[in-house]
Amino acid sequence: MTMMDNVSRRDLLKLSAAGVLGVSTSGWFNVLASRAAETRRQHKSCILLWMDGGPSHKDTFDLRPGTAQGGPFQQIQTSVNGIQISEHFPRFARQMQHAAIIRSMSTGEGAHGRAKYYLHTGYKEGVGGLHYPSIGSIAAMEIGDRNNPMPNFVSIGNRSYGSGFLGPRHQPLIVNSAARGVDNLRPLVAERQFTSRVGLLDELEQSFHRTHEAGTSLAHRTTYQRAVTLMRDRGARAFDISGESQATRTAYGSGAFGEGCLLARRLVEAGVTFVEVTLGGWDTHQNNFNRVRQLSQQVDQAMSQLVADLRERGLLDSTLVIWMGEFGRTPRINNRGAQPGRDHFPRAWSSVLIGGGVRGGQVIGRTDAEAATVAERPVNTLDFMATICRILGIDYTKMNQTPIGRPIRIVDRGGNHIRELV
Repeated sequence: MTMMDNVSRRDLLKLSAAGVLGVSTSGWFNVLASRAAETRRQHKSCILLWMDGGPSHKDTFDLRPGTAQGGPFQQIQTSVNGIQISEHFPRFARQMQHAAIIRSMSTGEGAHGRAKYYLHTGYKEGVGGLHYPSIGSIAAMEIGDRNNPMPNFVSIGNRSYGSGFLGPRHQPLIVNSAARGVDNLRPLVAERQFTSRVGLLDELEQSFHRTHEAGTSLAHRTTYQRAVTLMRDRGARAFDISGESQATRTAYGSGAFGEGCLLARRLVEAGVTFVEVTLGGWDTHQNNFNRVRQLSQQVDQAMSQLVADLRERGLLDSTLVIWMGEFGRTPRINNRGAQPGRDHFPRAWSSVLIGGGVRGGQVIGRTDAEAATVAERPVNTLDFMATICRILGIDYTKMNQTPIGRPIRIVDRGGNHIRELV
């Protein structure tokens, strides 16, 4: 899967104070503009909170306190009678009526790279010799607003999986730091001179593409055309979280993840279809309990404030928030001396869906007494992807065409959405 790479800046256009990302298969420059937040979405949006490394289900949303391998964390009651979660999610516990916990994920891939690819695309890496599109790119293509100069897919804090065979138009725009936002939005030359340079470059690009018809030339042309469109759109407020009050910024938390969640809310308000925010550090082979406690507290504050803000703005019913990683962690605590941890475990784990029209206040599936095996209502990767598509209003049985005309389903055969949720 090709991801966005930073390359040299170009002087020809002086784009964004010469801050552009050259030729890239990502299809996007690291420049943006945004439109005002008063335009509300008429279709669904999605915010994926990606817990990179694989969070321990047994220490977050499927605990076994008091057992030999249960760990030190206690459960607390949520706003929904009978549903309990980790004590380190007290804010989110009060919002459980808006959420559904899937405790029966069983996905098969236990290596980080392969599992991330699988959970982002619904296809196993290397199958069929294709680069498959991620769910963010699929959403951008299927329900994104093509007339909006805003990108339809933004990834914050990580180089996300991209559009694969769908091409550069549906690649994510990478925002490395929510606090810094997007720099170099204005050209350094006057509008007339800027327009002239853009026109000259377009003529050169058209001539080269007619002669060579290379995929890289098309990707480059798509990239700079979008950059120019974005630069000419009014304002950049959506990407500038400094415009928020200090009270709001504090409510999300001072770390990069909290800032990313705040930016995600602003982007959805501005019309972005799919936003991915990454929080790393969940690969807890060692020091599992201290690290999970700290990470859970970050998530609890930022995710809970995000949900509250979306609800207050009337956007929660149309915005699906997903909390998940690539797998869970072993039910058994490993023997790592003074700092024991939990290892990779794709056989049984948890994810959380919030808003977006999901029937909240429920738990889907169940694991056994040790949280080691799915005992009821298994959900595999295809089922999960089909469910996300169904919630977002995407026909997951649709066939997309590869560049050579090969039809590929959005979600492969065998996937069935979770009917209890939608």
